[in-house]
Formats: sequence, structure tokens, C-alpha cells
Amino acid sequence: MRTLMLATRGALAALAVGCAEPAMTTPESAPADTDNALLTDWTGPFGGVPAFDRMNLDALEPALEAGMAAQLDEIDIIAANPDAPSFENTIVALERSGRALSRVSTYYGIWSSNVSTPEFREIQRAMAPRLAEFDSTIRQNEALFERIRAVYESEDLTTLRPDQQRLVQLVYDGFARNGATLDGDAKTRYAEIEQRLAELHTTFSNNVLADEEGYVTYLSADQLDGLPPSFVQAAAAAATARDREGEYAITNTRSSMDPFLAFSTERDLREQVWRTYYARGDNGDERDNNATIAEILSLRHERVGLLGYDDYATWRLENRMAKTPAQALELMEAVWPAALARVEEEVVAMQAIADAEGAGITVAPWDYRFYAEKVRQSTYDLDSDEVKQYLQLDRLREGVFFVAGELFDFAFREIADGSVPVFHEDVSVWEVTRRSTGAHIGVWYLDPYARPGKRSGAWASSYRSHELIDGQEVTVLGSNNSNFIKPAPGEPVLVSWDDAETFFHEFGHALHYFSSTVDYPTLNGGVRDYTEFQSQLLERWLLTDEVIDGYLRHHETGERMPDELVARIKSAATFNQGFITTEYLACALVDMRFHTSDPDGLDADRFERETLTDLGMPDEIVMRHRSPHFGHIFSSEGYSAGYYGYMWADVLTADAAEAFAEAPDGFYDKELASKLVEHLFAARNAVDPAEAYRAFRGRDATIDALMRDRGFPVP
Repeated sequence: MRTLMLATRGALAALAVGCAEPAMTTPESAPADTDNALLTDWTGPFGGVPAFDRMNLDALEPALEAGMAAQLDEIDIIAANPDAPSFENTIVALERSGRALSRVSTYYGIWSSNVSTPEFREIQRAMAPRLAEFDSTIRQNEALFERIRAVYESEDLTTLRPDQQRLVQLVYDGFARNGATLDGDAKTRYAEIEQRLAELHTTFSNNVLADEEGYVTYLSADQLDGLPPSFVQAAAAAATARDREGEYAITNTRSSMDPFLAFSTERDLREQVWRTYYARGDNGDERDNNATIAEILSLRHERVGLLGYDDYATWRLENRMAKTPAQALELMEAVWPAALARVEEEVVAMQAIADAEGAGITVAPWDYRFYAEKVRQSTYDLDSDEVKQYLQLDRLREGVFFVAGELFDFAFREIADGSVPVFHEDVSVWEVTRRSTGAHIGVWYLDPYARPGKRSGAWASSYRSHELIDGQEVTVLGSNNSNFIKPAPGEPVLVSWDDAETFFHEFGHALHYFSSTVDYPTLNGGVRDYTEFQSQLLERWLLTDEVIDGYLRHHETGERMPDELVARIKSAATFNQGFITTEYLACALVDMRFHTSDPDGLDADRFERETLTDLGMPDEIVMRHRSPHFGHIFSSEGYSAGYYGYMWADVLTADAAEAFAEAPDGFYDKELASKLVEHLFAARNAVDPAEAYRAFRGRDATIDALMRDRGFPVP
């Protein structure tokens, strides 16, 4: 999940804001400080692996400083090269720079996302502006940029391979669109803004994490009515881990909040848990993010103004598939009315059940999941807890391995001998090989459980991506990270249907890493409104007969999920799409409004409220990510003015899924799977996304499949 940027800049973005995907690394020479484990070449099996067992926080700041110094020396050599600029001595040399810093960024990303501590966050706060300054130093190196420009404008460019031409374009854009063309005071101010934004992104992220760690709702045994046994056991384990033996902890994360709101009969407690979760970053204390949002938006607007753009979104979307804010809004506004109409229908059905039960309430946001579950059961005879009995995490993992084998020719072998170090005892490791030949591909890490210091949600990370070094392929290192509630000892991990889909989704990102055939690090990036497509598509294999037969089995009896239960799941496929689509689209629309409006004097809380009112947001639903904890757009710039990208990608997903549904052998059609891997996974960002999709499908995607997929009227 990277934007179009240099690999070196990707490394800095990961470091400065703690994103989950540090830049690509390969084992090459380290700086002089070889005693610092964070800098040294990776050793051990598979071409070397991160020394996660030697992570020492005291070594982090010196490692960052040494890594930056080493890369600046490399940049100076490239910029001062007396030979005429060429693809090899400028573009490829730049691709190969910064190896030591990239190694450090892997550890930095782990501390930031998986095992954060107050001590680390102090280092993060101190280093964020330094890293941004370093980033600006490279991008504002006039001699370096002139060499890049010379290659970009050279007549020799047409003699390069298409992927090499695209690399030159991306490298040039990465500099030109980020201040390299500025002069004098404008260049200085641009660098100042970058440094301040790095500080603010870090502050925003750490404020949210602190509220997730600091607010826990503890229950007693008489407050558990309606909660599934597996959830109760996990809540008891979470309380015990926090030295509250005999109580039950509802942590301030989605994986804990969602099922509690769906099943707890204690309405007052539902409201309490709901308010605690949606108030993250919005509690009027020292961790309140509203003023931080206003400053972020103001600085982003000022920065793109220096480059001549009217607003941040126009700058951001220029090199995305959508191209302009207007085209992104056109898609969202085509779906929004249908989503609102469906919400109205859903609320009527829920209110009818509440009235029939004599609840004496008007459905509120903390009731939506609870009564939606009742509607699901009454309309589709579908009980979420019944479905969970067939969704055991270990079997789901084997299910994604099966799909990877059938479509991608990958095989997975667990590495349990301790030869590959891990950063936490919960992490497990697998070798990835070519199933047909046994050829080594890479190493996959799985970090499944929630814990203090780990950011919420689910994500994929790349510790080292595919490239060629002196004609040799580099071993890929990738990971998946989730926040499932760790069960009591000996108990299975049972997950919801949504969580199972998310598990397949994030594994799709990992398959994207392992499928890569590109030669250069930057080409392992992606266009934001396209990179979610491949992972969203993989979700569709969860409900294929082959996965159901082999892996959706009862955790106690081992029996296959019954056909009639599968039929009920399929018939309910469009259930609750009003809620799902509206809570997502509200975020995407507010994001776009934030980044197309004049931020002068902006009050973030009022802006959110007024925008939602203007959109006609239903009272019974809130944004999936309220602004004060909307990390996608405010803890970094990864999804800023780009949250719409999930829906843009879903247009491609629905269209591609129909291609598989129509194929002779369905979702396991070998010919179509081969085209999928070749054009949509292996090529990464070496091919323009629109061209890649046309090569796969034979035409452009349309919105029709998306509307059919969600049960909405086709426009």
C-alpha cells in the first residue's frame, strides 16, 4: 500500500509517520557502526532476515542518524558523478541508495505499529522532523535533480524498456511534484512545512494509540448478558492480562467494540462502549486531535499552493486513476443516494423489531449493530455467532494458503526451528516456495493478536520487496498483522465473517508482494486507488466451494459448514449494505471535502458535523473513522484525499469477480488466474494500472457490477 514515490522517500515516510510498510531492503554494506544491530547486514537463512531478536531501543536514534548520513554520502556521489547522466549511473544508482536506512526503517516500523512503547514514542516525536529534513535535503539537491531531469528529457529514454521508462517517470515525478522545482524562499518554506507535518502526523497517531490503550471498559459477571462464550472468554483473558482478574475487558479497539455492540443486551453499556470508541482523539484533553487536524490541513494547502495547485486534492489525484477530485466525487455521489435509501429501509426494519419487543427506544448509533443482528436472524435465519463456529483462524490461514497454491502456485511451510527471529512470541513464520518447482520465493510473518502498544486494525507490511541485484532475485519478506482477541489458553480463535474477509483481504496484499517480478524498488509501489483492488478481489475466494469444503469447518466437530448455512450467508450477501456503504462513504466524502476546502480558520469538529449534515448523513450512523482518529488521512499522507480509493478499487473488484464467475472453471479457472497473476499482481507498478486492467479484462471496468454487487439499482 504505497503511493507513487521514490523508494528512498517511501522509507522516510515510513519512518517519519510510523506507517506499516517500511521501504524495501536488500543486504548490502552497512555504515561504519557495525556494532549497531539495526544497521548491520541481515544474516541467517533466506538471504538474510531482520534481527528482530536484537532490537534495542537505545540503538534506534544512533542508527537513524548513521543511516541518514550514509545515504547522504551516497547521494553526493551520484550528484557529483563527472560522467554524463544516464539511466544506470543516476536512476539505478538512486534506487540502490539508502540500504542501511531501509534496514533501520524495518525495525522502526515494527516499534511504531506492533510493539510501541512510551519510550519509543518519545524518540519518534524527536526524530520525525529530522527525518523530514533529511527527506527534503535529498529532494532539494539541485545537482541530483538536474541529473534526473537530464535522463527524463534525454532522447535515449525511448531506448529503455517500458518498465525502465516508467521508473524514470516515477522518479522524476517523485522529485518534481514534491518541491524539487522550487527556488529560494519557496523551497525553504516547503522544507519547513514537511518537517512540521511529520511532527503533526506523529502526534496525531500517538494520540489515537494512547486513547486506545488508556480507555478500557471493565465488566462484571452480571453484565455479560447476550455475549457469546468465546467473546466472554477472550474478554476475561484481556482483563487478566491487565491485572484485573475476575473481570472482563472491552478494549477500545474495533475487534472488541464491534461484537460487543452486536450482542450485548445492556443498552447503557453499549452506549458507553460506543462513545468511548468513537471519541478517540476527541476528548478535549492533551490528546485531542482537532487542533492538530486544522494545522495539518492548513499546511498541506499551503504546501501545494507553492507548487501552483488550487487545493491539496487536485495535487494528490493528478497521478491516480481518478485523475481529478471531480471524477472521484462522481463515483461516490453515484452510490451515495442508493446507500442512504438502503439505510432508511434498514432502520425501519430494526425499529419494527425494537417496537415489537416493547423496547421503548428510537434506534440510535449504539443500537444499529444490535438490531441489525436481530434483523439478520429474523430475515435470513443467520446468527453471526453460529457462523463464527466455522471460522477458526488456523483453518482460515490454511484456506488462504490453499487459494495461494491454486491461483499463484505458492506453497507455505512453517519455520518453527527459531532460525528466523521474531519481534514477539505471538508471531509465526512461513517459508514461501513455488509449489510446482520448490523454488524459494520468500518468508511470510503472521502477527495475529491485539495487545497494548499495537495499533488497531489489520494491515500488511513488506520488509523486503522483490528486485534484481546483479542479476539475482532478492528474497521477499512480507507480513500480515491483525488484532484478533487472543483466546484463553487452549481455546480456538473464532472470528466474525467480516474479520474472515479482512484476513483474506490483507493476505491479498502479501500475495502482491510475493508475486512481484519487477526489477527496481520503486516499481514495487502502487497507485493508491488501485492497490486495494487486488486485496479486495481476494476476499471473493472465501465463499468458494473449495474453501468451504476444506476449511470452513466446525471448530469442535470438524464438520463442513452445512449447505443450508452457506445458502443463508449467500442470500444475506447484500444485507446491511446501507450501513457498510454509508459509514465508509461518509469518511471518503468528508476526506475529499477537507482537502478541497479553504482550511483558513477551520474548526475540524464543526466542519465534520456541518459536512455530514449537508450530505444528509442518517442520525443512526457515524463515520467509520471519525476525523479525530482518522489515521488513514491524518497520521500520514498515505490515504489523504484518497480514501475514496477503496470504492474506486471496488469497482474493479466487482467487475473482475464477474469475469471469474463467468469463466469456464469459475474462480479457479487456470487461464484467467494466469492472466490475473501476470497483469494484476506480478507487474506491480511497472505498468500503468488502467493498461494493466485492460490487459486482464479486455476492457475498462464499469460501475454496473459494483451496484449489482451491493444490491443497489444500476444507474
